[in-house]
Amino acid sequence: MENVTTSTAPQGQRRRIASPGSRPCALLLALVCVIAVAVLVPVGFVASVVAQVGWPTLAPLIFRPKVGELLVNSVLLVVIGVPLCVTIGVGGAWLVERTVLPGRRLWAVLLAAPLAVPAFVSSYGWVSAVPSLGGLGGGLLVATLAYFPLVYLPAAATIRRLDPSLEETARSLGYGSWGVFFTVVLPQLRLAIWGGGLVVALHLLSEYGAFALIRFDTFTTAIVVQYQSTFAGPAASALGVVLAMICLVLLVLEASTRGHARYAKIGSGSGRPGMRLPLGLSAPLAVAALGALVMLSLGVPLASLWRWLIAGGAAAWVQPELGTAVVQTMLLAGGGAAAAIAVAMPVAWLAVRQPGRIARTLEGATYVSSSLPAIIVALALVTVTLRTVPALYQTTWTVVFAYVIIFMPRALVSLRSGLAQAPIALEEAARALGRSPMVARIHVTLPLILPAIGAGAALVGLGAANELTATLLLAPNGTRTLATQFWSASSAVAYANAAPYAVLLILLAAPAVAILFTQSRKRERG
Repeated sequence: MENVTTSTAPQGQRRRIASPGSRPCALLLALVCVIAVAVLVPVGFVASVVAQVGWPTLAPLIFRPKVGELLVNSVLLVVIGVPLCVTIGVGGAWLVERTVLPGRRLWAVLLAAPLAVPAFVSSYGWVSAVPSLGGLGGGLLVATLAYFPLVYLPAAATIRRLDPSLEETARSLGYGSWGVFFTVVLPQLRLAIWGGGLVVALHLLSEYGAFALIRFDTFTTAIVVQYQSTFAGPAASALGVVLAMICLVLLVLEASTRGHARYAKIGSGSGRPGMRLPLGLSAPLAVAALGALVMLSLGVPLASLWRWLIAGGAAAWVQPELGTAVVQTMLLAGGGAAAAIAVAMPVAWLAVRQPGRIARTLEGATYVSSSLPAIIVALALVTVTLRTVPALYQTTWTVVFAYVIIFMPRALVSLRSGLAQAPIALEEAARALGRSPMVARIHVTLPLILPAIGAGAALVGLGAANELTATLLLAPNGTRTLATQFWSASSAVAYANAAPYAVLLILLAAPAVAILFTQSRKRERG
């Protein structure tokens, strides 16, 4: 059925659209090369440390029981956590977008809402409710509930724009509801599933705060401990090398299974909404399952926050850093989101419009640094700025650059999915009518990918607002963000003082999630 989904264009146009061998524009290729080199600075930093230390010193540090334990924890976290997030995200998206689910608009918001609750705030809520929570089970619980929206959102957006005639054709051929889902719907979600799964996996590998609070050791928590004690010592570098190798394996797997299928559609049938299936007797079960999911992902953290707000009383809100933290968080997160979209756009354009080995290599390079823990990115930028451009040390520019490196996959996945669904034939038609390439892209392609831009910016902004370690190391003296202030209070077990910062973080993230929804549904209303 996949061939059917990608062949709605006339034959002549389809040949041009599907051709992946078109030669990349030299200027675009050069720009993406510069971006790739820039974001690979942390990888170069790790490599330089390794080179300075030498393999004889590193080998005993890598091949030791503790590394094996961390490897098992991190791998199990990814191997179990990613399928859980994909199953929950795709299942929720299908229920909301393709069934007659009672209150489906409310569920659509509630399933995306956990994005507004940072993973470390969710972990803080769970630890407050269940102090004994820990280990692999605790890590999977907290991480899955925090990160499944990263799959749900792109899956829902893709399902919403699927051509319903393909599903109708499958039904006319005798396929049942499950047959239609597995043979027609699921293959068209490949980009959303693999892209979202990759982002979830990278977050699982780089997450620090959520796992540190429940005392679950991963490579990232061990690296942070090592760097805090020895500052780029050989043991931390050895762990960073192993973590980078795990990320590389994930990137290769994602790139090799993504495929070359095209998902853009043009024609009279592309804008018709899909038919919603009745759930019948399964409706109460679906509502109960979604209710339990929302209760675990939102109810427990918010109930714990409420408990600590009551315990802290009005005094917890009389903290002089609260107002400053709100303003500085908004400025840094907004700057990071804008910069990440600007940097990710050329990479996504090259990957989608001129796919090939070079494009995949350059795109993959942008993921490698993002997979490293934020503290390694921060230490790399500290070292590089001090040695090359001291004027940039501990400035807002360096913080924003760190956000771009860390959160670029969020922007890249959204932009790549949006560009893949923007028919290039429409742009070619505009050029045939006398428009220049740039004008055609601005007037034709840009409106089509605005939802993807909005989604990517919102995701990056949310991540930047919650970023901890890079902000602590790179921000100018006196900088206070909601995340750093929350972490400072919660690390000191001052949970009541931490609660106002967590509440403000959630309130600040809520508009971004709302923008994400508005942008993604513009096309549906149009």
